[in-house]
Amino acid sequence: MKIKNINLKTIEARRYTNLDERPKQIRIDHNSSFTHIAYIKENETSVDFQYTASYGSVGVIKIEGQLIYENDDAKAISKEWNDTRKIPDEVASNLHTAIMHACVPEAVGIAKDLALPPPIPLPQVRLGDNKPTKGQSGPEVA
Repeated sequence: MKIKNINLKTIEARRYTNLDERPKQIRIDHNSSFTHIAYIKENETSVDFQYTASYGSVGVIKIEGQLIYENDDAKAISKEWNDTRKIPDEVASNLHTAIMHACVPEAVGIAKDLALPPPIPLPQVRLGDNKPTKGQSGPEVA
């Protein structure tokens, strides 16, 4: 199983609120989905996908793209998708991981441009015996 040629086709990003309207907490939801899977040639399947990072009422980042998935069962995977809109869990897991690896770094730059929090949890540095206080969470503020 090999993933190659990940191409981003469209990027749409929008901030719904003004910069002076800063909510205390923002929930960031990630989603990736397959929009079309097609058999290309022996051992190769084309997968169209969409990635979305939703910031609730604050904003959204949507990325669409295509990748080529190389597998001995390429024809069967494409046929199963076209018949049932499902693919084997292991294949789906590999594809979703590749989509996230391609789209999340792109979304981080876009989020910075729109003054949205990055769609990844930033590490928190704690020195000594400083334990987190109750209710302390990540820096997800806009």
